[in-house]
Amino acid sequence: MGKRVALVLAGCGVFDGSEIHEASAALVHLSRGGAEVKIFAPNIEQRDVVNHLKGSPTEEKRNVLVESARLARGNIQDLAELKADEFDVVIFPGGFGVAKNLCSWAVDGKNCTVNEHVNSTLQAFHSAKKPIGLCCISPVLAAKVFPGCEVTVGQDKNVDGRFPDAETASAIAELGCKHICKNVNESHVDKANKIVTTCAFMCKAPLHEIFDGIGTMVQEVLKLA
Repeated sequence: MGKRVALVLAGCGVFDGSEIHEASAALVHLSRGGAEVKIFAPNIEQRDVVNHLKGSPTEEKRNVLVESARLARGNIQDLAELKADEFDVVIFPGGFGVAKNLCSWAVDGKNCTVNEHVNSTLQAFHSAKKPIGLCCISPVLAAKVFPGCEVTVGQDKNVDGRFPDAETASAIAELGCKHICKNVNESHVDKANKIVTTCAFMCKAPLHEIFDGIGTMVQEVLKLA
């Protein structure tokens, strides 16, 4: 029997929701790994709505659960309904929606608050010693909720201009966590906390390298489950 995986989304689209390629990559690798996946998102209003053609915010109002349903092909549930005892693993793809909708990192950085249902989901899986997978900016959720944990968002310096958000690593360290430098096609396993992270689009890299890195994250969480 395949592992039961909960995938948590933050909307639909890199600038105000979940990064679509990351969510898709996770789903493909989970499918290949024989996992049984259910998708969730919080039933809340988005912090903002971005015109992805112009890269600028609009006056629209959108709902995170409704927008995430686009990625889930309509097969999705309210995150408030997620029960950790029904799953072996939880995975959070990245995208600015994580930093805007699942927490307030986009505005408050390391002083952010985490959505109550996101926080309770993370706490429930961690308490049950079940693995948590996070990619791109999502590792900041673990850094905020689990002081002392180990995560990666890639590199802590902007190596060759490929890591423009490298200062995120410093903010993670300021939260009392250990940042582990990794390449885009790698992931880091915090064995003590069963947290697996990979940098994905925190690195400017070809899509296939990001896809492969997410693959290593998925493989590791399934192994830990």
